[in-house]
Amino acid sequence: MLNYIWISLIAIGILVAVGNDVRDEAQNTYRNGVPFEASIVIQKSPTPLRQTWEGDLVLTAEAFNSFYGITSATSEVRQPVVISVAPSGELSIAMPIGPATPDRWKDMAKAAANREKLTGVVQSIAVAGDQQTARVRIVLEPIRFVKMKAVTQAALDYASTAVTIALGLIGIMALWLGVMKVAEEAGLLRIVTRMLTPVTKRLFPDIPTDHPAIAAMIMNMAANMLGLSNAATPMGLKAMEELNKLNPKVGTATNSMITFLVINTGGLILIPATAIAVRASAGSANPGIIIGTSIFGAACATVAGVIAAKLLQRLPRYRRDFEPEPGKEASNG
Repeated sequence: MLNYIWISLIAIGILVAVGNDVRDEAQNTYRNGVPFEASIVIQKSPTPLRQTWEGDLVLTAEAFNSFYGITSATSEVRQPVVISVAPSGELSIAMPIGPATPDRWKDMAKAAANREKLTGVVQSIAVAGDQQTARVRIVLEPIRFVKMKAVTQAALDYASTAVTIALGLIGIMALWLGVMKVAEEAGLLRIVTRMLTPVTKRLFPDIPTDHPAIAAMIMNMAANMLGLSNAATPMGLKAMEELNKLNPKVGTATNSMITFLVINTGGLILIPATAIAVRASAGSANPGIIIGTSIFGAACATVAGVIAAKLLQRLPRYRRDFEPEPGKEASNG
């Protein structure tokens, strides 16, 4: 089911991105092919050995907002630029993306040929008599499929992040899985099972105290309490398999199954090892700061879930008859 949810979210994201890109193309949001005029404060003029101008492109906030039909620019745009002269005499312009670059141009650069700069063509340039300023007419490179490229890039970036986090989890998972195996071989599990017998008898009154399901559930809950959700999964499946052996009506969840599922969903925890490892892999300055809040939140959720399960299973409306359905044997025969 989770796979279907993920693929649905991905499909929705792609459809929304494509829809926005189609709208941008129809409205010409990025003004493809439309020239604009601006001033350039020249810092370095071309020489016979260096056929480039270097300076700052200056555009008033009102002119920038009017050109793109937005209101985001609140101050004068001052963007470093380099104008190059080709052997054919054609002038091209490059605008490196930096802190001073307007947000609209930063968004456009993400879908440009070079994400570090925007390029374009200088249709005309008129240098003032003082040789310090020039008036230029510029057409920037066409920008299309911004949202779709952003979705694709995000998918690649987060795929890389997922691999990094997964590799960071190997050490701590190996450590705790080894601890659990040593505890099992040393007989600690049997001791814990005996210690928790009073609790398990009240939570699961219809399961014999020496049944394998009890041991599997305790191992599962112990792994969850240590934050080892991946290690807890096979033990949880084993517990459900053993609980199903006591089920008089296979396919219908028993009260014990529901209670066990509630405890798992509540996520009762003492050491959120996996969460701490993820935070450490992501560069958190204090990855263990979540321990207190994790214990409190998980305890509240678990207690509330168990109480709800115990109350609801007593109501006739939520009880299930575990006897075989009438006529089932005949239909199977």
